[in-house]
Amino acid sequence: MTTATKSSERLEERFRLWDNDGNGVIERSDFEAEADDIINRFGVQDSPKGAALRTAYLGMFDLLANAANTDRMSKEQFTEVAMQEIVSKGDAGFARVVQPTIQAIVDVLDVDGDGEISRTEMEKWFASIGLSGAQADSAFTDIDTDGSGNLSTAELVAAVRDYHLGKNDIPLLGV
Repeated sequence: MTTATKSSERLEERFRLWDNDGNGVIERSDFEAEADDIINRFGVQDSPKGAALRTAYLGMFDLLANAANTDRMSKEQFTEVAMQEIVSKGDAGFARVVQPTIQAIVDVLDVDGDGEISRTEMEKWFASIGLSGAQADSAFTDIDTDGSGNLSTAELVAAVRDYHLGKNDIPLLGV
């Protein structure tokens, strides 16, 4: 399977996850619902971290919607614009579009405030996206490329990038 085919399939999975209301298009309200779900799951309502997460999610939607020149993206439109704005631009695309959202998630998960995610801090995220204990342990180890025992935003962005390029099978945004 080619990288482009794998990327397209993975983006279609993301589309399905982000189409919260199941109407066949993703809209700003779908990203709002996703952000609000995370904010509620992690108890950061009415906090600066919750507000930053919501802003990051909506910023990602706005960036993609503006590039697609629409406020409602079909699966095909989303896949095309995500390939154009993220995947085809490699590290720069992931840094520009995906990293702000991942940073906001890291900030929510980082309970001890050290700027990185420990194995214990990440367990709650893994559980929330449906990974079993063994899958979570394996995923953490695979993502921790520097072997520090903590996950940096850069390591998480690289893991999401590699997932979309078919280099790993760690679905960090849900299963």
